[in-house]
Amino acid sequence: MTASKTCLVVDDSDVIREIAGRILTDLGLEAEGAGDASAAIEFCRAEKPAAVFLDWDLPSMGALDFLREAASLEGDRPVIILCATENDHQQFTLAKAAGAAHHILKPFDKGAVAAKLAEIGLIDPVSEAANG
Repeated sequence: MTASKTCLVVDDSDVIREIAGRILTDLGLEAEGAGDASAAIEFCRAEKPAAVFLDWDLPSMGALDFLREAASLEGDRPVIILCATENDHQQFTLAKAAGAAHHILKPFDKGAVAAKLAEIGLIDPVSEAANG
């Protein structure tokens, strides 16, 4: 089990990384960002984040490539949450088979992120409910 409360946001959009980072920080977690999957894998090897919010549509090395690489990580692996713009069952099935146990739709808000993190066990759902 990892002691880290760091979440990595992997998205080629600076805006999405910034918004997600603010949400995560507001929820009491540390937030880091990566603009592509290869940088994200390197971060995961070095820092062992608790969770990764992974955009499906990444340039060059895609989400499935990241998931294959993440499966080979030594030690504690992060919980991977696929972030998609469409509610595509086939996409979610592929991602789940490759190691993304969870998904969330974009655009997401603080409530959706908090609910997913509470489901995973990274934040306390009672304290977040009190924060609104």
